[in-house]
Amino acid sequence: MIESLQDSLSQAPSDQVIEFSDNTFVVDAALIGELLHIPATRVTILMREGGITSVCERGTGENEGEFRLTFFYRSRRARLITDLAGRLLRRSAIDFGDRANPAALHRATG
Repeated sequence: MIESLQDSLSQAPSDQVIEFSDNTFVVDAALIGELLHIPATRVTILMREGGITSVCERGTGENEGEFRLTFFYRSRRARLITDLAGRLLRRSAIDFGDRANPAALHRATG
């Protein structure tokens, strides 16, 4: 079953900011955990172990000046859209369910 959480998560709180440091993004583990349905305390551990993977894409054309950060964990995909200042513009998550091919989920899509 595909369960989309986009409706409840699409409006990002205006006070959430993604930090840029040394050409990397710093995202609060609580936000990633919320979107992936895991405790924030597990996020760093799972990232180090390769259980959570991520992709960063720079917007072009009509999305110029934005970044899309995508995080994958099991059958879930979480996306964060931020502007150049790191302000969180949109966020979404989707669970592809038991029938999902996890390897196929971990690819960047247009």
